[in-house]
Amino acid sequence: MSDLEKLEEEALREIDSASDLRRLSELRVRYLGRKGVISSALKRIGGLPPEERREYGRKVNRLKELVEERIRERERELKRRELEEKLSAEWVDLTVPVWGSRGTLHPVTLTLERIVSIFRGMGFDVEEGPEVELESYNFDLLNIPPEHPARDMQDTFYVNRKGYLLRTHTSPVQIRTMLRRKPPLQMVAPGKVYRRDDDPTHSPMFHQVEGLVVNEDVNFRHMKFVIESFLREFFRTDLPVRFRTSYFPFTEPSAEVDIGCVICDMEGCRVCKESGWLEVMGCGMVHPTVLENCGIDPELYQGFAFGMGVERLAMLLYGIDNIKLFYENDLRFLRQF
Repeated sequence: MSDLEKLEEEALREIDSASDLRRLSELRVRYLGRKGVISSALKRIGGLPPEERREYGRKVNRLKELVEERIRERERELKRRELEEKLSAEWVDLTVPVWGSRGTLHPVTLTLERIVSIFRGMGFDVEEGPEVELESYNFDLLNIPPEHPARDMQDTFYVNRKGYLLRTHTSPVQIRTMLRRKPPLQMVAPGKVYRRDDDPTHSPMFHQVEGLVVNEDVNFRHMKFVIESFLREFFRTDLPVRFRTSYFPFTEPSAEVDIGCVICDMEGCRVCKESGWLEVMGCGMVHPTVLENCGIDPELYQGFAFGMGVERLAMLLYGIDNIKLFYENDLRFLRQF
């Protein structure tokens, strides 16, 4: 029994004085391992007189539990101390100026700010809305019927079965604005949108800016003037612009907008597929059904809408040929801006 008392005193003293986790691991093996001191003490029980076995076994098991608990406590202390030392050694003062390095805005941010600034200068308000949107705002109120291909699961990220999704365009912001405000309206809606696309010219998440004008005497000529003025200001050159007949469920008539290729000056290149033209946005007169859905009388008011991809314009503005460069955070790429 006196040997057990000495063993307990020695074990606890060594555990408390262990200076690191490696030394503590050695002590765990020494005292609690299969060939350890305490295991050897347990094996002695069979050689003791019957009247001593019970008391001896109880004290050995108590010693084992005590050593196990003390090792766990010491392990926690050493890990905490090790973490504190690591944090102290790796601490960085983020308020200290870094010489020779300069931050800058991302090219997508620069392009987005440039677009919004131009439209602000033309008298447009800026409106925003939620990125997790109701299916009714994203599709139904925009005259997109349930069987329309745009509602296919291959194009849209649905959040759950309760009619929520990641918006596929910023057009729901136009719907929310028309439901909240009465004409005249003149607004743009910048923001992130989400679709199931992933290739060198498409990303599952990208940015759009959509515009809306609703007034009593709005017509196609007004829309044409606004879009041409914007594009020439954006690219800072008197570039050619053309409108091609197209189809969108929420506008009628609808058009695609092309500009003369800014890469090859309309001579034909890989970017414009040798056509000399680049598609940059879609537009059209707001469908009367959409106005009615938002409580606006189409007999009194007309409107036009347009939408453009920010990354698409940024690629043309800066001569970038792969959309993934925007999201890889490569400093060699970002430093150019």
